[in-house]
Amino acid sequence: MTPDEVKARAKRLRAELAGRGQVISHGQALDLVARTLGARDWNTLSARLPRGPMPGARVSGRYLGRRFTGRLIASEPLPGGTLRVRVFFDHPVDSVRWSSFSNLRRRVTADIGPTGSSPAVTANGQPHLVLTRFR
Repeated sequence: MTPDEVKARAKRLRAELAGRGQVISHGQALDLVARTLGARDWNTLSARLPRGPMPGARVSGRYLGRRFTGRLIASEPLPGGTLRVRVFFDHPVDSVRWSSFSNLRRRVTADIGPTGSSPAVTANGQPHLVLTRFR
């Protein structure tokens, strides 16, 4: 469940209660929904919810400097706001720059920071993976 889905559920709960004459704040509705999902309150639940692109999202960007489009297979939050993502490319991406050798990749796993770039860089300082768009 994403933060937006929880917020939408809280909005529906608030509207339902208002229809019955019981007015509560949006924050109270968030806390009630969080408790139904097993958390102490909204802040606790919010910290547990996934951030960033969700599996199945279409993504595009650069892998080792080469443009790609693909699909996000997995997204796992890591400490410090980093995500470990696994991307399946629509078309294989060559991870080698030499004309006499190729290494076509169809799937890649990388850590990305809050800006969408991986902290790991190539010899020329470019991030291994950059997600420029996801939907």
